[in-house]
Amino acid sequence: MAHTENGPSELLAGTALTVFRLNGQLLSVAEELARSAGLTAARWQVLGAVTTEPLSVSAIARRLGTTRQSVQRLADLLVEQGLAEYRPNPAHSRAKLLAPTERGLDTLRRIDPDHTRMAEALVTELGEEDSRRVLESLRRLSLALDRIGDG
Repeated sequence: MAHTENGPSELLAGTALTVFRLNGQLLSVAEELARSAGLTAARWQVLGAVTTEPLSVSAIARRLGTTRQSVQRLADLLVEQGLAEYRPNPAHSRAKLLAPTERGLDTLRRIDPDHTRMAEALVTELGEEDSRRVLESLRRLSLALDRIGDG
């Protein structure tokens, strides 16, 4: 049987290596953007996850695809810095909700201009149609991995 360069194993390996590299590149960009506001990329992620609604640490971890323990550590640091606060959770008395403070929201707003410039540069580089296709493909890949992992 002939070896195929694009067989399932090679496709998975190539996808994984590309996503790992992309993750590193995006984290590098995020660190640079967050630094301008005195944050790390990880703190920016956690604080950004609660801008539209307060969430429990577990819910943030699920949304970010990381562990509850790492989010708890970051949430505690954000609270210590005065960038976030814990609020009572009507659905679960022991699992408090994390919410940004006004200072936290101001901190996030300081990132916006540089974030917008980076986003515009990327869309200019790829084109809007390809940018949308990339996002849709990554979402489909993530959902497929979720389905396979549930099996």
